[in-house]
Amino acid sequence: MAESSQQHIDIHVEFSGGAELLFDKVKEHEVKLSHDNNPWTIRKLLVWIKENLLKERPELFVQEDTVRPGILILVNDADWELVGELEYEIQNKDRIIFISTLHGG
Repeated sequence: MAESSQQHIDIHVEFSGGAELLFDKVKEHEVKLSHDNNPWTIRKLLVWIKENLLKERPELFVQEDTVRPGILILVNDADWELVGELEYEIQNKDRIIFISTLHGG
C-alpha cells in the first residue's frame, strides 16, 4: 500500500442508543485525525474521543483501554469484532458508530 501524502484522515463518528448523551447530545461528528507515521487504530481513537469529544461521565463510555461492555461498535456497518476490534487500522472516510445497548429506566 502506497504511503499517503495527506495531512489528515477524515472519518465520520456517530453515537446513538443513548451514548450521544455523553457527548452533549451531539450524535454525529466529522472528525479530522492528524496523519502521522503511526496508524490510527480504534484503541488510539478511543483515547482521542475521550480527550476531545466526551463531555461527561467517561466511565459510562470507556473502561480501561476499551469501550465498556454494552457499547457496540460498527466500522462501515460491520461489527468491529469482524475487523480486528481495538487493532483495526482506521482508513480515510471510515464511518465508526458507537451504539449503547444499555438503557436506564
